[in-house]
Amino acid sequence: MNSGFWFQVLETCQQIQQVVAPQLLAWSGQSPSDRKADGSLVTRADLWADRKITEILQERFPHHGCLSEEGNHTYGGEQWCWIIDPIDGTTNYSHGLPIWCIALSLLYQGTPVFSYVHVPGLRQTFHGFHQAPDHANGAYLNEKPIHVKVSEPNSQTFFSLCARSTDVLKRPFPCKIRMLGSASYNLLTVAAGYTLGAVERTPRLWDVAPAWPIVHAAGAHWQWLDAPQSGQRLFPLQPGHEAGSRSFHTLVSASASLGQFFAAYIL
Repeated sequence: MNSGFWFQVLETCQQIQQVVAPQLLAWSGQSPSDRKADGSLVTRADLWADRKITEILQERFPHHGCLSEEGNHTYGGEQWCWIIDPIDGTTNYSHGLPIWCIALSLLYQGTPVFSYVHVPGLRQTFHGFHQAPDHANGAYLNEKPIHVKVSEPNSQTFFSLCARSTDVLKRPFPCKIRMLGSASYNLLTVAAGYTLGAVERTPRLWDVAPAWPIVHAAGAHWQWLDAPQSGQRLFPLQPGHEAGSRSFHTLVSASASLGQFFAAYIL
């Protein structure tokens, strides 16, 4: 492993952004959609982007595995494996709302060590390394280092909910609430210092893997809220893992103490 490999990884993600993002922007709010078996939306743009991204990755890294929301769901145990969410925030995308992402993550021995999340409508690009072989940890937004911001929860600080977590609002909540509609971006708001915490009730592998390295490298605290019931964590993936079959209740906070504080409201 050397710096040339990681340069190629980052360069390939930038190439994917240059190829895929302009076309997705052009189709935003105009691509016909269908409803999948799990009730979520998929557009023709999702399917096109999934194929295009997979083609580029397989051409540049022929020995790497690929898992994607719209393609292969089964982890084959490859040492290196890409996780692809061609459009994270498809419902936003289908309505022309510009909060959606092209989200990529690279797993090493089943654990995300690099990720790249591009938000075309906001002109934001996140990337990060966490416990990547022969590379320092780091989280970046538009190539500038980012880190969490820790403060006391109050009416001037933000916490981000997903649509399936609104039951917490049945009683007073200590922060202002935001709901964004894109799982990866939701979690990355903590890494960027925008929010003190974010929760996703039913994220899948392709929702959490692109956020994992960036969130950790930025100093945030990650909790699997269903771990006591499920008896296991998501990472490292085990060979044969079926990515489409499970969701993982996730809370990301700017610190471990804030994680304990927010978990008391959510659980």
